[in-house]
Amino acid sequence: MGDHMSAPIIIPPKAPIPVAKPKRPSRFWRPDRTSMATRSMLVGASGVGALAALILDPGFVSIAYVIVGVGVVIVFGILTPPRMSTTQWAAAMGMLALLGVAAVRGAEWLVFLCVVAAWVLFTWTLIGGRTWTGILLGTFAPWRAPHRTVNFVRRRKLATRSAPRVPAARVVVVSAVSILLLLIFGSLFVSADPEFAKIFGGFAPAISVSNPGARIFAGVVMAFGTLVAVYLRRRTPTVDAFAPAQATPLPMWEWAVPLGVLNVLFLGFVAVQTKTLFGGDEHVQVTDGLTYADYAREGFWQLMAVTVLTLLVIAVAVRYIDRRDAGSRRLARGLLGALCLFSLVIVASAVHRMWLYENQYGFTVLRVSVFATELLLGFVFVLLLVAGIRMSGKWLPTAVLATSAVALLAFAVFNPDAYIAQKNVERFEGGKSIDVSYLRGLSVDAVPALDRLPEPQRSCALSRYRFGVPGTTAPWEFNAAREKARDILEARPVGPCLQMYTVG
Repeated sequence: MGDHMSAPIIIPPKAPIPVAKPKRPSRFWRPDRTSMATRSMLVGASGVGALAALILDPGFVSIAYVIVGVGVVIVFGILTPPRMSTTQWAAAMGMLALLGVAAVRGAEWLVFLCVVAAWVLFTWTLIGGRTWTGILLGTFAPWRAPHRTVNFVRRRKLATRSAPRVPAARVVVVSAVSILLLLIFGSLFVSADPEFAKIFGGFAPAISVSNPGARIFAGVVMAFGTLVAVYLRRRTPTVDAFAPAQATPLPMWEWAVPLGVLNVLFLGFVAVQTKTLFGGDEHVQVTDGLTYADYAREGFWQLMAVTVLTLLVIAVAVRYIDRRDAGSRRLARGLLGALCLFSLVIVASAVHRMWLYENQYGFTVLRVSVFATELLLGFVFVLLLVAGIRMSGKWLPTAVLATSAVALLAFAVFNPDAYIAQKNVERFEGGKSIDVSYLRGLSVDAVPALDRLPEPQRSCALSRYRFGVPGTTAPWEFNAAREKARDILEARPVGPCLQMYTVG
């Protein structure tokens, strides 16, 4: 009987099924073989191009920037389906607000920063992006879309080829070229002959086109750029899919020890240097061999480097924390939260040092700009604290983007060139020296403050405007800062600068 009994069957334990990691996408773009531009899109883009060719001069800061921007928003926001969300419209309005700085401020460096920020908001409106990688890739997406946009327009042309009527694209192009030529040459004739101008009764504005080739090129670029924006709205690339996946969590001690050591270092620095950090004038005056330059300027750059490196450390650390473990979450909140709080103290110290330095040696564009940047970094640490408390930072990239845009707008409202001139004039009125050679390089935003200087310092500071401020011949060349400066200098012309004053 035993011979007929079968041997026991041993069932091996089941091997764990490996969890496949999500594959990185192989395509930046979604497949597209059918989308095509509509007639309204083509007409709108052509209109934007004609408008840009007529009024936009990239080298001349004016209200034309925002006028052309409004045209672009109308095409991709209203004439292009689907409807934009409330968030997208808010970003589009922020973009227009940044472009609007060119209508009220004359500082070209400030307008340039606002145009760059407007580009970032523009691409975010079209593409979105909820990760750092997505936002960064989105800013470069329009540069990868031209050939797809050509196919986008070409499919429209092929679809209408069999129709007996004239293709809509040709009608749009011919109409746009005709209107553009009429406006440009008509305006030139009006400017050339007063009798011809009377015939039109002011219908055509008198303009002077110094470089018509560049204007036409700008119009073509804006028209095609608007079509690219339309295509990105219709076929949005998958930018967030390229964001790095959450890293494999490390054992708690492997990330807790470095963060703990860094916290101890920060605590020791803040505790030992409390008197130095916020000592101000008294600390500088009682310390042998310490000057304001050593205390404020060098200390500021070192502390700002600490601030930026701390942000990088936090960004790396959060990727390796096991958020599913309650103990890891509590420890991470404590260590990262303490690091953010210590960093806020260091930010406050850096701001304090730069404030002392500026009051002692005067205000410049660089000093005021880095001062504002440090304040923005401090607010980013506050956002990190909120994200740490919630243990969720999916909203953080979008929040930092929005905060940066609002901060730049606030900086433009603050009017840095005017503030720099005002503070330096106040220092001079208080008996301190003034660097006229530096102040004469400020933009027209500084004219109202520099007009308060006595002679001959006033004429030397305003010597670049001795022959007046460039005038405007058309409404789209309006700039509030230039108009205000022109009124001031017409009422009180600038005299010759007999000597370049650099001291009081």
